[in-house]
Amino acid sequence: MSHLDPEQSLRLHGGDCRLLLVQDQLQPCPYLSGVTARMPLRLPVGPVSPSVTDQLLAMGYRRSGDFVYNTACPTCKECLPTRIEIDRFQHTTSMRRVMKRGNRDLKCEWGKPRVDAKRVWLFNLHRRKRGLSQGVGEVDQEGYRMFLADSCCETHELAIWLNEELVAVSIVDTGAISFSAVYTHFDPHAMRYSLGTYALLRQIEYAIETGRKYLYLGMYVAENRHLNYKARFQPQQRLIDGEWQETTDLGG
Repeated sequence: MSHLDPEQSLRLHGGDCRLLLVQDQLQPCPYLSGVTARMPLRLPVGPVSPSVTDQLLAMGYRRSGDFVYNTACPTCKECLPTRIEIDRFQHTTSMRRVMKRGNRDLKCEWGKPRVDAKRVWLFNLHRRKRGLSQGVGEVDQEGYRMFLADSCCETHELAIWLNEELVAVSIVDTGAISFSAVYTHFDPHAMRYSLGTYALLRQIEYAIETGRKYLYLGMYVAENRHLNYKARFQPQQRLIDGEWQETTDLGG
């Protein structure tokens, strides 16, 4: 069943950018088995300035390549956009240990997203070892580029190295007052460094250094083990029924 209306678009406030609906149909949920999802895919037409990026993030949109999407599922509201307010974030004792260990042994570099064989290999290894491929074959360099490097907004890459070996890559969208953690992939063989947590902590650190107010963590889904880890980053806010509401609990 398709809800696609080629003429349907959404104009953003304070700019020349509008969102053109390009795909809108029911599909199996990528996060919860047995659930029907609806995630309208829109193409930004016009300049996506940092302030427009902030606006999209505040509205609950996520980016995939040159497109943005949100959830509009018919019967389920388990996907909750999540963000932390940078100046109120509280490190736990274990997070401090992760930072101390990582800062001792790892090297971090911020730059523009890159596409090469090593990054693609790391992406496929991460998906395969963590059971994230969902039956889809490995991506090639063009698929990697379309998913992560191509972007409708300002985007940066955090590359993390161990002994001159690339062990983690984080793709981060950049607004005027916000960062958005788009996707992190890492070498599962370097588990002792808790690379997913370390990458987010370094993003928080960079957000502090650059005066950002929010770091968006993407969707929180309580019943998905790949997404519910975000509850550890507290205090946080979740977009519930169109309003950002603070939660300080560790689960729901």
